[in-house]
Amino acid sequence: MITKLRYGNTNMYFVRGNQGGLLIDTDYAGTLPLFYKALKGNHLSTSDITYVLATHYHPDHMGLISELVKLGISLLCMDIQREYVHFSDDIFKRDSYMLYEPIDETLATVITCKESRAILHNMGIEGEIIATASHSKDSVSIVLDNGDCMVGDLEPMEYLAAYEDNKGLQKDWELIMSYHPKVIHYAHVNEKQLTLM
Repeated sequence: MITKLRYGNTNMYFVRGNQGGLLIDTDYAGTLPLFYKALKGNHLSTSDITYVLATHYHPDHMGLISELVKLGISLLCMDIQREYVHFSDDIFKRDSYMLYEPIDETLATVITCKESRAILHNMGIEGEIIATASHSKDSVSIVLDNGDCMVGDLEPMEYLAAYEDNKGLQKDWELIMSYHPKVIHYAHVNEKQLTLM
């Protein structure tokens, strides 16, 4: 079951398994009270969340991670994201009112994309996490066996026609489409229902 949470800039997605739950992305730092309100409005609590995963480490996707880890939620970090965990630190330093605390990556559970199916399965979630690096080198997408796919800031497939040559984006969409998704969930636009032939 997927629940979309939104109160600010970013669509966050909570995927519930029968043995745990995965929160995909957060909004900016300093928005924890609004996050609590969004959880409550969807009959959820922080105790439902086993792991938090950022689709990439831009400030509007990972701002609450340190606070959530303090609450006992584990950070799931892909090995390809490890060197980008502190990408937004300097950005948040400029906006001290956000009260951002840098992520302690030593507390993270770091896995490879190949290992993702097993860790999701342990939560009762069937699917995997794949690298989709055309937006940023640390970007990942989550593809579930039921046809739901969370792509973060990946540019929509329709944009391919606007580019003369964007092999990275084309490669990402070819990979995603190989999983036969039914619904694409974006971080900043409404989800798109796919009609597959």
